[in-house]
Amino acid sequence: MMNIIKPNIHFCINCSFPSSSAAPLEFDDKGLCSGCSTAKEIKSIDWSRRKMMFESLVEEYRSKDNYYDCIIPVSGGKDSYWQIHKIKQYGLNPLLVTYHGNNYTDVGMKNLKNMREVFNVDHVFFTPSINLLKKMNRVCQRLMGDMNWHAHAGIFTYPIRVAVEKKIPLMVWGEHGFMDLGGMHSYHDFVEFTYRYRHEHCLRGYEWYDIIKASDKYNDPISVNEMIQWKYPSDIDIEKVGVRGIYLSNFFKWDANIHGPEMIKKYGFQESDIPFERTYRKMSNLDDMHENGIHDYMKWIKFGYGRATDHTSKDIRYNKISRTEAIKEIIKRDHIKSNDLERWLKYVGWSEKEFDLEADKFRDPHVWWIKDNKWFKKDIDGKEREYGQVFLDNVQKNKFYNESK
Repeated sequence: MMNIIKPNIHFCINCSFPSSSAAPLEFDDKGLCSGCSTAKEIKSIDWSRRKMMFESLVEEYRSKDNYYDCIIPVSGGKDSYWQIHKIKQYGLNPLLVTYHGNNYTDVGMKNLKNMREVFNVDHVFFTPSINLLKKMNRVCQRLMGDMNWHAHAGIFTYPIRVAVEKKIPLMVWGEHGFMDLGGMHSYHDFVEFTYRYRHEHCLRGYEWYDIIKASDKYNDPISVNEMIQWKYPSDIDIEKVGVRGIYLSNFFKWDANIHGPEMIKKYGFQESDIPFERTYRKMSNLDDMHENGIHDYMKWIKFGYGRATDHTSKDIRYNKISRTEAIKEIIKRDHIKSNDLERWLKYVGWSEKEFDLEADKFRDPHVWWIKDNKWFKKDIDGKEREYGQVFLDNVQKNKFYNESK
């Protein structure tokens, strides 16, 4: 085997994010990550002034000739509830738009149905055919190691298509994901939703036509017509309507640990009654059983960390958990191959061995190395641990350090 230098991942001195982060992340010369640096800005923001700015903005978009004032892309989660809650406080009439990827938990579906009733709002769904969803799961898992690409592409495409179709210019998102996680932008930037952010980050740089091409390669054909709802509107159509996507986190202090209990009390939002395996939170991703589960396990496979790292990092910044407690949760949870894999394998018709063979192809050599045909990585507590059998062939193994020689 080729003798490549063993990976040396480092971690933020404050939170739990590694240098291998999937979210754009930088470290200063003291070892503090950009996510923590940006989170510190929250305390310095004049939120009363931001609220006034929001009030002025929504008045500009309050509709005079359309029944709807704005569109809110929603999954039915606690953040969706809070987005609607804030918009309704200003007397606006939103149209809710949901991409339904067929992975809802039972409680997630209850929350979705309850949301429309308690807020008395209209709600548009897009639910692709199950056969198409199964094909997209298989194709995208092979192509990019992300069986849920269809869902990311759906929620960041279909609502914009609806906005163009119904001529509703204002779109209201919750928080900017990579800004919240990794400090991709400053709170002083007032970043808005863009096609570039959608394409390069949310969709991994892939588009509908890449999926069609890959489906032919993997003998799991998907037609152009089947992918229409994942095709982003043209610039001309966007400009005609003046579609604009704003983030509420630029105008209101965003704290999911406060929003969740508030939505439970006010509107009957329900958290999961079944504990998750890969995170300690009970309100996370109830719209998709695989987001906290086997989809997130693929992030562990690729980058060496998972949902527990994401959640503890956020909670450290809000003083909800200590870094010592966070490390215990991470070591306990991040590596777990969760039970929802059984559902997914049956769903797409794969064996677990087939899944493992495909998954190993996406390991990052900056994170993982091979010893005695086992995967090893360095964890946040500084220890090097073994994490299972290697499924790669000898040629594929060459890019990984191997102490067995």
